[in-house]
Amino acid sequence: MAASIMEPLQQTIINPLQPYLRPIVSSLPQPVHDTVVSLIGSSCHNALLLDLNVIKDPACTSLAISKVLGIAIVGASAIVKVPQILKLIGSRSSAGVSFVSYALETASLLITLSYSVRNQFPFSTFGETALIAVQDVVVGVLVLTFADRPTAAAAFIAVVAASVYALLFDQTLVDAHTMSLLQAGAGALGVASKLPQIVTIWREGGTGQLSAFAVFNYLAGSLSRIFTTLQEVDDKLILYGFIAGFSLNLILAAQMLYYWKTPTKAKKQKKAAPKTVEKTPIAQRSSASPKPASPKPSGKTPTTRRRG
Repeated sequence: MAASIMEPLQQTIINPLQPYLRPIVSSLPQPVHDTVVSLIGSSCHNALLLDLNVIKDPACTSLAISKVLGIAIVGASAIVKVPQILKLIGSRSSAGVSFVSYALETASLLITLSYSVRNQFPFSTFGETALIAVQDVVVGVLVLTFADRPTAAAAFIAVVAASVYALLFDQTLVDAHTMSLLQAGAGALGVASKLPQIVTIWREGGTGQLSAFAVFNYLAGSLSRIFTTLQEVDDKLILYGFIAGFSLNLILAAQMLYYWKTPTKAKKQKKAAPKTVEKTPIAQRSSASPKPASPKPSGKTPTTRRRG
């Protein structure tokens, strides 16, 4: 099936361009070839890069697509939550952003990262979990800080640090069997991490400070991860977690589109606040209005003078 899909590409694009592509391939430095070999193997390197043939071995083509997607996901994950972080800092408000959602997602990512490292999966299939987890911690701390909960923010950092040590740096604390159980639970955590955010958006009637860039990138990333997992990792626990995550990311993306220009309830209340401020000087004027009547005693003084 992959060969039938790639055959038009080979015939209409790659074959006519081969006279121009071959000199470029031959001039590539050896470290580039070594990197390609380490990613897809020598036979796929020969078929795809040297022979410039994407239909010779369909399995090689699928593997190469998976590797490219995986590397792209890892690269994009380095900045996926940066817009969310900047939006929180700029507004100094956590409206529309659920801390519970980010805390659960952080736990799920740390477990998946540890499980993947212990099972020696290819880095291109899980590398983004480490980068996103760091950004999730930053978002969680900002949400708690702008909610005037600095003690909870410090506790959150302490719990994350202890979890990293127990899962990654001291593997004797959590054995392989327990790690498998945790990974099974990580899929449920990943699903559960989206629910508080979905409920928060629905309850507040808007997306608030939630970043559209992060939501839609998560949607694309989770869909790509399903493909890369099917190609490179024979582990149903990982696969089912990505499928469930994609389903809920799809709901979040739909909410983002539905509430695109709708202000949250918190924002509406902030707009109504200046009206009460404007009423205050009016009340003060009304309460101060009887004071001009104080000259009345001076009005009585002429009458007393006449009588005298």
